[in-house]
Amino acid sequence: VQLQASGGGWVQPGGSLRLSCTASRTIHSSNVMGWYRQTPVKERELVATLRSGRDGNYGDSVRGRFTISRDNAKNTVYLEMNSLKPEDTAVYYCYTKQGSSTYWGQGTLVTVSS
Repeated sequence: VQLQASGGGWVQPGGSLRLSCTASRTIHSSNVMGWYRQTPVKERELVATLRSGRDGNYGDSVRGRFTISRDNAKNTVYLEMNSLKPEDTAVYYCYTKQGSSTYWGQGTLVTVSS
């Protein structure tokens, strides 16, 4: 499975961005899809994960500001990011798990600064 992430960029504090991640083939709705993020000084951090039919699971630092959703017909997972803060600056990686295998996208950079 190949994952293609997009939607990153520069935004001012308080702004919003929407990330997308599309898989190269069908992802069963029962398979989790989600996002992690990483900076040069921090370990990879959970942002949000989602399995169809269940509520999203969010990291403490983004809960209430970010929303994860997915369109199974398009094999795509989205991350709506609102009220962005400078500390949200990171490379965001999408992923999916299928059985014992984990697949990662190439990462998309989000920069939050004034």
